[in-house]
Amino acid sequence: MNYDDNDPFSSGNHYRQMPVFKKGQEIVDLIMQIAALIPEDDEMLQEVMGMILGDAYMLTAKIANAEGSDLYDHKMQNAAIIRKAAMDLFVSYHSLKMHGFEHAEYYMMVRDLIEEYRLLFVEWVDGFDKSCYLVDRWNVFNPPGVHYTDTDPDIDLGFDPEDFEEDDDF
Repeated sequence: MNYDDNDPFSSGNHYRQMPVFKKGQEIVDLIMQIAALIPEDDEMLQEVMGMILGDAYMLTAKIANAEGSDLYDHKMQNAAIIRKAAMDLFVSYHSLKMHGFEHAEYYMMVRDLIEEYRLLFVEWVDGFDKSCYLVDRWNVFNPPGVHYTDTDPDIDLGFDPEDFEEDDDF
């Protein structure tokens, strides 16, 4: 089946219509506008803004990655990366201020959007299907009540395909 990359409702792009994705894109767009205010000859601020942009892009990239899977553990792994990026974005105001960015106050708008994003993120994570998972043997991304020593519902069943091979005697 071919999907149109420009069609946000095609199977491969459904995440683009999600409120959490849209808010992440809004954050990226605002940070791009703020980045345009950084003097080109200020290497340190350019470096800081490069890190900020990297974190901002994680907000949407990892939503897309997580939505490509049904597995709870995979979604939670992406959610953890998003959380770290969002928290790093939140405190980046201090780096901009410390390095003398004269328009650092604009970054407070980013902080407001991150709080809006956080609320959408929590709602998104709450919607993860906790019954669809592989046991995380590191015990970090297991659904509630699942332990790393538990039997994996799909893999650890002892299924041997050779038990079902056809007998040549028939």
